[in-house]
Amino acid sequence: MDYARSITLDLPYDQAVPRVKEAFKAQGFGTLTEIDVTVTLKEKLGEDMEPYIILGMCSPNLAHQALEAEREIGLLLPCNVVVRAHQDGALVQALDPHVMVSVPERQELQPVAQQAARQIQAALDSLTP
Repeated sequence: MDYARSITLDLPYDQAVPRVKEAFKAQGFGTLTEIDVTVTLKEKLGEDMEPYIILGMCSPNLAHQALEAEREIGLLLPCNVVVRAHQDGALVQALDPHVMVSVPERQELQPVAQQAARQIQAALDSLTP
């Protein structure tokens, strides 16, 4: 099962991260958290890796709709967006919202997943020329 929507940007990582935040903001997602995986692995394990950040992006309206249908769905909300250095640019990946329908097998979440998918895809599409 492919569970990610991915695009590659012809931008350096440092320029890609703020662009991704703005693109998702324009689609109604706020940035709730930022996990700098590169820094964390270096501090905790002494390990080096390419620049890699996990952005906790949330659409309050969509999250509320999903939580009303299934309280445990918070575990599967399509909130994580990864931005990482990749070759000469940046790779952007977002969880496919249909995962939150297929894992718990709750079809009543389908409209929320479809709306989230449209908004996430619009954000990703806005990042490429």
